[in-house]
Amino acid sequence: MIRVLLADDEAMIRAGVRAILTADPGIEVVAEAGDGRAAVELALSHRPDVAVLDIRMPRMDGLAAAEELRRAVPDTAVAMLTTFGEDEYIERALAGGVSGFLLKSGDPHELIAGVRAVAEGAAFLSPKVAHRVITELSSGRMTRGTSARARTRALTPRETEVLALVGAGLSNQEIAARLHVVEGTVKAYVSAILARLEVRNRVQAAIVAYEAGLVAEPGE
Repeated sequence: MIRVLLADDEAMIRAGVRAILTADPGIEVVAEAGDGRAAVELALSHRPDVAVLDIRMPRMDGLAAAEELRRAVPDTAVAMLTTFGEDEYIERALAGGVSGFLLKSGDPHELIAGVRAVAEGAAFLSPKVAHRVITELSSGRMTRGTSARARTRALTPRETEVLALVGAGLSNQEIAARLHVVEGTVKAYVSAILARLEVRNRVQAAIVAYEAGLVAEPGE
């Protein structure tokens, strides 16, 4: 069972998201909050698998709450609820350790898939958000690509292979099945990759994989 903390200052949004998530028998919403500070306090007491946070909330916004959660409850994965057009927050959220971006206006199945993905240790970006990120990265792709390729040269061939699969959005379990190894081995590889690349989470590692040309753009 995936235990979820949901935080949004709009009660109707919370109700809608809760209804979507709990329609999946494998997901349970264990706590709800109307502001970022309350979300952090509830996470400390409930220790959820995933915290789904709205970006804009009173007392403490979702980005600040995400940063606090990564320090205080590192085993809780964080996914941000966003509206289309809040691109200016993406870079800060990625730097703060957020594992996923879920559009409030997205497909309900997308919301469930996103929560399941980040709970399993994978990264998840709603397709529209992913397109924005890719477009932004593409504007400086040549320069960033050179830098990313230089960084990935520090990886072993197997680590590079794992990084490419992380960039493709696979969870540890899926990577283990693909490479015919146990999940614990994949976790060790991922930890080594994050350390070698000097990134904080899988989303940042996935971006390096994309910039280095290890992952094809959607449609390629």
